[in-house]
Amino acid sequence: MKNASVHQVSRRGFVAGLLASAASPALADVPAVSLRPRIRGAKPVEPSGFESLLREARVSGNVVFAVADAETGDVLEGHNAATGLAPASVTKSITALYALDTLGPAHRFATTVVAAGPVTEGVLDGDLVLVGGCDPTLDTRALADLAAQLKEAGLREVRGRFLVFENALRPLRSIDPEQPDHLGYSPAVSGIALNYNRVHFEWKREASKYKVTMDARTAGFRPEVQMARMQVVERSVPVYTYEDQGTYDQWTVAKGALGKEGARWLPVRHPGLYAGDVFATLARSHGILLKSPTLVEEMPDGTQQAEVHSPPLREILQGMLKYSNNLTAEMVGQAATRVRAGRAHTLAASARQMNLWAIETLGMENPAFVDHSGLGGLSRVSPRDMVRGLAAVHGDAVLRPILKPVTLRDTKGRPVKNHPVKVDAKTGTLNFVSGLAGYITAPDGREMVFAIFCSNEEIRATIPRAHRERPEGARPWASRARRLQSQLLMRWGKMFQSS
Repeated sequence: MKNASVHQVSRRGFVAGLLASAASPALADVPAVSLRPRIRGAKPVEPSGFESLLREARVSGNVVFAVADAETGDVLEGHNAATGLAPASVTKSITALYALDTLGPAHRFATTVVAAGPVTEGVLDGDLVLVGGCDPTLDTRALADLAAQLKEAGLREVRGRFLVFENALRPLRSIDPEQPDHLGYSPAVSGIALNYNRVHFEWKREASKYKVTMDARTAGFRPEVQMARMQVVERSVPVYTYEDQGTYDQWTVAKGALGKEGARWLPVRHPGLYAGDVFATLARSHGILLKSPTLVEEMPDGTQQAEVHSPPLREILQGMLKYSNNLTAEMVGQAATRVRAGRAHTLAASARQMNLWAIETLGMENPAFVDHSGLGGLSRVSPRDMVRGLAAVHGDAVLRPILKPVTLRDTKGRPVKNHPVKVDAKTGTLNFVSGLAGYITAPDGREMVFAIFCSNEEIRATIPRAHRERPEGARPWASRARRLQSQLLMRWGKMFQSS
């Protein structure tokens, strides 16, 4: 396991590692001369012109940005570019680079089933252990595959306990405890995750009552669960309440908010028990009866009976960047830290390792991420620093191919089809926070890197926890911020052409 103080890798080493086998972290000797482009002082641009865009955008709070030549690192234009603001999900672009460098693009996470005891004529005289391997993509279908493998191996009886090991990552009940309990984008985090640690709640009115189900559905499977329970209560607000009952999640929902029928994904707060609950149901369908799942902190010795693997890491990260999945970011980020420096006890501790890596490897000066997803509003990074990080890997085609193309929009927010300026970037959105960072290709082919962050911390500080799902004014503010981002990108693509 590599110590943070010696885990230094150049950009050339970074790329070499990405092309090498995923069996070990990508490491290389540090050359005498840095190969990263140097971010130099902004060149004067006449006329500047962006001031009018800022005035017309009417985005309250702070707006900061920087754009630089991707090859030379020369800053072409900036506005308060050294000011750090909350990057929101733009953080995930750095997390992707961190995970690729540490684990390798071909790395696959494994979820296994282990027999802690002898198996004789299909009977396990000991405990059966479901072992989480940090796979953020594990779904019910994969657990069904594991159960089928046990049957194919001839297992028919387990005399001991049914254990779940989720401690490859330290279990945390929520990515951001400041978010309302019912929001699916802030589930629990641990070394095992099923269906992105979300349970499917569905309701349908039958006469004066409601029929409700809580299940772990995925394509072809819909097992009901016992560890997440829902009660319909006669009230109008709050819509949801949550209580941790130790071995299960207890939810209530306001009857007045349900209507005739509907469905919603709710977060799971006990991921190990959730996965164990579903796996026991699937094993039972093959005639293998398991006791109620019990969490185990230390992994017992045993022999592997079944195994499933995730897609390659690069594919996982491309999906993470496209759909901005917070759980994926936190799991792959912590998995990288586990290899680099050992298991982190908090998201912030893991993020500190990523900050150190970004300084050593990408040439960033003062990144201050507090998690790997950007959901925590206390993260800070400046546009200038973000541009440094993106420029460091530009020539290697590591990040841009897995970023999502950005549709540029006019001053009224309408998409501009076939715009000659091409942009691939990562968006970031929190309440009254909007970020965008990535790569621009001008019509003449010149390539640039950019970062734009908008934030109104004054308004954010006034939003009660219960109202953070859809606070008043957040949507129109975000729309204005996105229009400003498009206007800046179109301006830069036209203004900073080589010719």
